[in-house]
Amino acid sequence: MTKCSLFRALMVAVGMMSAAVIATPAHALVEININKGNVEPLPIAITDFQGDMGAQVSQVIAADLQRSGLFKPIDKNAFIEKISNPDGAPRFEDWKVINAQALVTGRVTKEADGRLRAEFRLWDTFGGTQMTGQQFYTQPENWRRVAHIISDAIYKQITGEEGYFDTRVVFVSESGSKQQRKRQLAIMDQDGFNVRMLTNGSDLVLTPRFSPNRQEVTYMSFANQQPRVYLLQLETGQREVVGNFPGMTFSPRFSPDGQKVVMSLQQEGNANIYTMDLRSRTTTRLTSTAAIDTSPSYSPDGGQIVFESDRGGRQQLYKMNSDGSSQTRISFGDGSYSTPVWSPRGDLIAFTKQSGGKFSIGVMKPDGSGERILTTGFHNEGPTWAPNGRVIMFFRQAAGAGGPQLYSIDLTGYNEQMIKTPAYASDPAWSPLLE
Repeated sequence: MTKCSLFRALMVAVGMMSAAVIATPAHALVEININKGNVEPLPIAITDFQGDMGAQVSQVIAADLQRSGLFKPIDKNAFIEKISNPDGAPRFEDWKVINAQALVTGRVTKEADGRLRAEFRLWDTFGGTQMTGQQFYTQPENWRRVAHIISDAIYKQITGEEGYFDTRVVFVSESGSKQQRKRQLAIMDQDGFNVRMLTNGSDLVLTPRFSPNRQEVTYMSFANQQPRVYLLQLETGQREVVGNFPGMTFSPRFSPDGQKVVMSLQQEGNANIYTMDLRSRTTTRLTSTAAIDTSPSYSPDGGQIVFESDRGGRQQLYKMNSDGSSQTRISFGDGSYSTPVWSPRGDLIAFTKQSGGKFSIGVMKPDGSGERILTTGFHNEGPTWAPNGRVIMFFRQAAGAGGPQLYSIDLTGYNEQMIKTPAYASDPAWSPLLE
């Protein structure tokens, strides 16, 4: 698959399909309240779609929904009705018997011009109604992306919130021995498939981050033994230096409008936070301390920045206005806090916490209240948010393990999943929803 096809080749034609030809109640009965804490997964039947690639598409949909922790796909061996016509209404009684509260049917066909047409219907089995139905056209190599888009549509219809399956993750792929570890910038679908290397591993790369509105990433690299922040255009592979600064640059991250990069610059033993306007390439200093201020992250509205600093003697979390004013400490628990990341929803800040010889991934409100630990391990670090603000991905190094692996966990803290990658993996950064 070419770089261009990853971003532009998918031509989606969405059309609401005809409603079921049965009487329907005033509202559907199927819904999930994802604000209730530990949610009981919804039993959902996902049939094999009709057509040559139908089974593969439905398998990806089932895996997406199950991995979210909100859905429980029912074993196909329990199905009573065999769907032969996905356009017609199913026998709802057959699906209620096996407690399928929702049902997904569909087909995948090849058009005369070579494109695939994928269509699906989502049924409320207990309400006896079709909840939604859509169809999509794409090139055959993009079939997995169509499956993710369908998963997002189902997720949104039932939860009322945007899905996160049609997204990608940029990360650092690590291979080789600890003494000769090769680190490459890599990108993959959020489920770990379609991994593609973005750098050749000749230079150390760290902390990649997605632009919020363009297909580019910023990251730190030691190319030519010089620590610099780079911008990489994903479609073209073009790379450029953000700026030449004395000393070392760390933790670059985009502003919400994609027009600035905020980062930490180290000079004479201490580090402070700066922003750079990507159009004019002018820099503005935001902090001025003798400490180490690093890992800045904007609030979704761009009005504030959260960061870590050891100005009080150990690493703690602070926030300030985006112009550097009103710097205030927000973390006060035992241990050290680092790598803060503001949720896309604006309601929480994720962080890494080191205490008692272990590393935890947790969340707190922007004022520092409501701290909650989601998972603890030998070495957990580097949280990144799914674009809907409901799931966090991070990397974990287990005791005695050869290298780090990627994991995801939802805000309940109960649904933790390992994201399999071909090699070791660290420093994940989640993309916005693709367009």
